[in-house]
Amino acid sequence: MIALVPTMGALHDGHLSLVRRARADCSAVVASLFVNPTQFAPGEDFERYPRDERRDLELFGAHGVDIVYAPGVGDVYPDGPVASLAAAPELADSLCGAVRPGHFDGVVTVVARLFRHCRPDIAYFGEKDYQQFRIIERMVADLGLPVRVVGMPIVREPDGLALSSRNAYLSPAERRIAPVLHETLQKMAQDLAPGSDIAAACADGRAALRVAGFDRVDYLEVRDATTLRPALRHGPGLRVFAAAWLGRTRLIDNIAAGGG
Repeated sequence: MIALVPTMGALHDGHLSLVRRARADCSAVVASLFVNPTQFAPGEDFERYPRDERRDLELFGAHGVDIVYAPGVGDVYPDGPVASLAAAPELADSLCGAVRPGHFDGVVTVVARLFRHCRPDIAYFGEKDYQQFRIIERMVADLGLPVRVVGMPIVREPDGLALSSRNAYLSPAERRIAPVLHETLQKMAQDLAPGSDIAAACADGRAALRVAGFDRVDYLEVRDATTLRPALRHGPGLRVFAAAWLGRTRLIDNIAAGGG
């Protein structure tokens, strides 16, 4: 079987955990290395997104990747970098999709094209981008693609901060604050119980982030882990989702709650 690990480079151990799982599961491992322009809106960080291709290639080689697919923009978008697929709106129009319009259209477009170019049997995605993972699952089902999509657990720093290429943007002072995001989600997940006022818990969580020093909270919500619909009451299969800013750095995270 052929595995694909799609990445935008600037590798960290979260990416490499996907490679290790792919290596264990499959006879051939392909990793893509492509910073996708169609998932960045105007004014976002496409130009300054971390890039270190030499280091990425060394890490891929050291972890058993057989083929690195590093196309140019013209290889992926011969007619120009425009999203040609639309993500399922019931999954894509909330959370990150509400504050990054068109982002997930760009994601499903590039992933579909990577699947067509690399023809994997299995593709691995990290659950830090949990909404993205669910949207790609739906895209694969809707298009009838012969690819199994596997979600992998979030890899964290010892203090709980989810690994992300964008963590490199954090100043030392911001880095000291950043773990509060995970701590807040943990507390919410632990405190949710039958009869909990979910709206009040989310409001308290947003307030805690602002007190800790976060500059802006895009969202902090409890949702169904499969449908991504807002949770109205405590129950199994819930997740707490958050996105918040420290200076110019947007951090996202999520955690299972309600027994899910």
